[in-house]
Amino acid sequence: MSAATSPVEVRHLIGGEWTGSAEAERRNPARSDELVANLAVGTASDVEAALSAATDAFRAWRNTAPPARGAILGRAAELLASRSAEVSQALCAEEGKTLAEATGEVTRATDILRFHAGEGWRLKGETIPSSVPGTSIYTVKEPLGVVALITPWNFPIAIPTWKLAPALVAGNCVVMKPAAITPLSVQLLAECLLEAGLPAGVLNIVNGSGSVVGEALVHDPRVAAISFTGSTDVGMRINEIGSARLARVQLEMGGKNALVVLDDADPDIAAGVAAAGGWALTGQACTATSRVICTPGIHDAFVEALAAKASDFAPGDGQEAGVNMGPVVSESQLETDKNYIAIGRDEGAELVTGGAVASGQLFEPTIFAGVTASMRIASEEIFGPVISVLAVDDLDAAIGLANDSNYGLTGGIVTNDLRAAMRFADEAEVGVVKINRPTTGVDLNAPFGGIKRSSSDTFREQGSVAVDFYTRLKSVYIGV
Repeated sequence: MSAATSPVEVRHLIGGEWTGSAEAERRNPARSDELVANLAVGTASDVEAALSAATDAFRAWRNTAPPARGAILGRAAELLASRSAEVSQALCAEEGKTLAEATGEVTRATDILRFHAGEGWRLKGETIPSSVPGTSIYTVKEPLGVVALITPWNFPIAIPTWKLAPALVAGNCVVMKPAAITPLSVQLLAECLLEAGLPAGVLNIVNGSGSVVGEALVHDPRVAAISFTGSTDVGMRINEIGSARLARVQLEMGGKNALVVLDDADPDIAAGVAAAGGWALTGQACTATSRVICTPGIHDAFVEALAAKASDFAPGDGQEAGVNMGPVVSESQLETDKNYIAIGRDEGAELVTGGAVASGQLFEPTIFAGVTASMRIASEEIFGPVISVLAVDDLDAAIGLANDSNYGLTGGIVTNDLRAAMRFADEAEVGVVKINRPTTGVDLNAPFGGIKRSSSDTFREQGSVAVDFYTRLKSVYIGV
């Protein structure tokens, strides 16, 4: 997609029909003169129509055999794979991440569809012995009904897919609200699903703001469950509203992820792990490394090595070869990044490198050293390419400081000491532990989620357990 490419018309999908007219624009965050898409903006009436369509479609979809539901996902995966170059370019243009990152994300979405296509054959219950003679007991997994999926802008096709695929294969109908600034990727995903044979009304999409579309969805009694990924403040409010009417709620929210670096680690290897976790994806990931906690023997060498890595992440247009970090997604996020640089300086942290806008929405990879636990840059989620380095005396202090957070999503350690690594894995108050690996990046067949204010800590996303959120167990007793 280039500046000369005509913008895409992004509309709502309601009852199998694309509806709505353009009322807003999305421009490439790396190229302000490039209009990527014209967007329809949803209203409460659009949500009402989408929920009605999903409700009407539910019985037939529920009664479709699970392997047949999975087969549709499988066909959609092949269609998405065949359009990988097109979809990757569109994702890169609307979100700003590098083309390599965008291509990897589209591949991830394809693989998620394939994985859950197979889950159609594995939606099994169990047989349970009864204490009553002549009685058999078995359990079945049943779909919940109509579910609402509210997804973020930072992974505009992967996160919608990892929510949508288990919801569909389990037999639910869906109303999805993509992020207001990145709805194009979801539309392209939906096109593949419809072409693969997904019946009208099973998937509905309403674009627009959280204050209008999101509010209408979470309050509606027809919505049996809400899966949300986004900010902690919004997630907590959704939980309050949904729980009040006994809807099932799944939340994936913020993170302030720590990477512990011990004296025995190689400084250059540790710096590479931290740089990949903190600066790839422009730091715009809930799993990004935002705190590095170093013991004394490696602290200075690590900071020097990390600063040397900054040139590898010089910000640029993600569609250009050799660029490893794209622009900040929006002007508002850019202002947030800039504000936290000022906060860090005011708090007395040492700005080692970065902290400035290169041009437009290109923000330099940033390191703060001399950071203490009481500083806001050490405790608040920035969601930008900013790494704070903190010094501690030993592993005990490192684990204590890593756990001293309101968040608990991912945490990592770089060390050659197996005993120290396993102790960290045991004691870290997070949902995902990474040993000698960046805090970002998780496998699609492994459960994902956090604790504290990072997640609702009830149902995990991804892997075979993902369908648990979208199903309920029914016990059946048979007397003969």
